[in-house]
Amino acid sequence: MLIRDFKLSDYGLISALLEDTLSEECFVETMQALGRQLSWDSELILVAELNGEVVGMIIGTIDNNKGYFYRIAVIKEHQGKGIGMSMVNALKQRFELRQVQKVMISIDRHNEIAIPTYLSAGYQESDFARSPERLSIVKNVM
Repeated sequence: MLIRDFKLSDYGLISALLEDTLSEECFVETMQALGRQLSWDSELILVAELNGEVVGMIIGTIDNNKGYFYRIAVIKEHQGKGIGMSMVNALKQRFELRQVQKVMISIDRHNEIAIPTYLSAGYQESDFARSPERLSIVKNVM
């Protein structure tokens, strides 16, 4: 498996992956957030590739020197195989390279299903930022 930077040529594949794995409302919010994050800092959007196929993606952001995991998605038939965990670890390394003060997990009603992945990665309830605010409207400050 390869975890790599998002490329513009991934856009259609990522859009299809998100449409397949997220609710309609979550898909719309996530696509808006993806566009916003691409304009801010595309290096915090990672893609998981398995045998040349895009099977997952994760969006992170940095706000006020805190790193946030925003959204993670893995194609249904590849869930439970460690792909999500690999993306979490790769994005955490990016945050560490940027020397963020704290890493948080942005939790909303759409991604509560991912909480066990973050707990398995060593995060605790105190690392969860439960906010109605979406990445698509949060100001990104480095």
